[in-house]
Amino acid sequence: MKKRILIPIIAIGIFFTTVSFKSDFFEIAKQIEIFTTLFKELNMNYVDEVTPATLMDKAIKGMLEDLDPYTVYWNEQQVEDAKINNSGIYTGIGASARSEKDKIIIVEPYKDYPADKAGLKAGDEIIQIGNVTIANLEDEAGNLLKGAPGSTVDVTFKRQGKTETVTITRGAVELKAVPFYKLINNDIGYIVLSQFNSKTTIETKAALVDLKSQGAKKLILDLRGNPGGLLNEAINVVNLFVDKGEVITTTKSVIEKYNQTYKTKSDPVDKEIPLVVLVNGRSASASEIVSGGLQDLDRAVIVGARSFGKGLVQRPKKLTYGTQLKVTISRYYTPSGRCIQALDYWHRDENGDAVRKDAKEYNAFKTKGGRTVYDGGGILPDVQLESAVYSPITTALLKDNAIFDYATKYYYSHQMADWKNFKFGEADFQDFIKFLKDNNFEYETETEKKFAEGLKISEDEDMSKDISASYNQLMAAIDTTKDKAIVDKKVEIESLLMDEILKRYFYREGLYNYQIEHNPEILEAVSVLNDAGRYRKILK
Repeated sequence: MKKRILIPIIAIGIFFTTVSFKSDFFEIAKQIEIFTTLFKELNMNYVDEVTPATLMDKAIKGMLEDLDPYTVYWNEQQVEDAKINNSGIYTGIGASARSEKDKIIIVEPYKDYPADKAGLKAGDEIIQIGNVTIANLEDEAGNLLKGAPGSTVDVTFKRQGKTETVTITRGAVELKAVPFYKLINNDIGYIVLSQFNSKTTIETKAALVDLKSQGAKKLILDLRGNPGGLLNEAINVVNLFVDKGEVITTTKSVIEKYNQTYKTKSDPVDKEIPLVVLVNGRSASASEIVSGGLQDLDRAVIVGARSFGKGLVQRPKKLTYGTQLKVTISRYYTPSGRCIQALDYWHRDENGDAVRKDAKEYNAFKTKGGRTVYDGGGILPDVQLESAVYSPITTALLKDNAIFDYATKYYYSHQMADWKNFKFGEADFQDFIKFLKDNNFEYETETEKKFAEGLKISEDEDMSKDISASYNQLMAAIDTTKDKAIVDKKVEIESLLMDEILKRYFYREGLYNYQIEHNPEILEAVSVLNDAGRYRKILK
């Protein structure tokens, strides 16, 4: 009896000291006690053996499910993973990977790190680590790849139908926030910024200073695909290009202490250098703070496609036993007052899906110089390019890993010695379409979802027999349209295919070198910077 009462009493104390009278504590205590007794009785009486940790994990996920997707519970390992992401340094095999039910798929081996030295390639399917078969493992298999520097691990993997085993010697791995920078055309600096970790500002500043010493008089900052990270690092990156004391973002919340104004605190490195920032649909969070701040202050021309639209700020809160709650605490706003959050998780549709704000509902704001910009749907570039867009079909291809899988097929069926000679022609694109059909690639459009809902309603109203023929005709028409969509979106799909293929042969260094000469967004950025009149006209 004491154990059952003790937990709610402790919980009341925790809530009392941290929530500051925000809620009805008696109701909270009541619900916690109900849950505690249910949890105890379930574990003691259920017909089959249950794992308390698994039950609790599912209960927590269920509790958070109807909130935004960024409010999440982290177990001890996930807390450690977050620390690694923020520091950019860890010990392991040096590869990004994707975990599936019975295997780990290597997504990208980092050049000259342990996995690469051992010969692992993107697309390799790890099925056993040491003596542990992944299919028999309930915990996160990727943890088995981590270990002390210099220790070894045997990895068994499948490649193109063959099973192989290699021994990998673990080592320190440093993921750079700036994996690449280079001088283009003797006077344009190009910096790739891939994440916002604790070293982002230091690395970006070092690259900027080095490029200026080489003769850079203009600059391209590439934030495409950058998912974000640390807020303060985003502020500090903007500070490299704008005066001390400028407001870069404000955060607003129903909780007073989270209402903050973030200003630049240092003198800039260069507040005059002409600047273009590249973004796309996978540029999110801190990337949008940087691009939105520079746009609102009329300090840079934004080129590419509308960014992701994540205007929510999270903060980790420590829980017991090394776990954490990463909770959304506020919304952030750009200097002009825009909140660029694209999805409304608090007003969902009849299916429980977050509602995307209609473009007609966007509100207009003014930049520092009087230009009109809009809220509600990410950062809209000043110069928009089709090649940077992520349409629904492209997003589906990425989610299904179709582009990744085709790149694996391409790598093992084509020889390539030099990125300078790489071409992805019409025959290759048609081969990709055939690959999709051979592998039964399918995706469901919003239109199909709505029609399916209508058919289900018609069954309840005894109308399905009368409309089934028409419904089948509609589905056939939609399938034809979907096939056409792949061809219609060839530019954006082909761009992603080329990027993924080039990484297989020449790592990221080769990819970036190729993009400098061929990528439409980079070429457009160069064009804008080389036309001083156009650059000034966009910003004024």
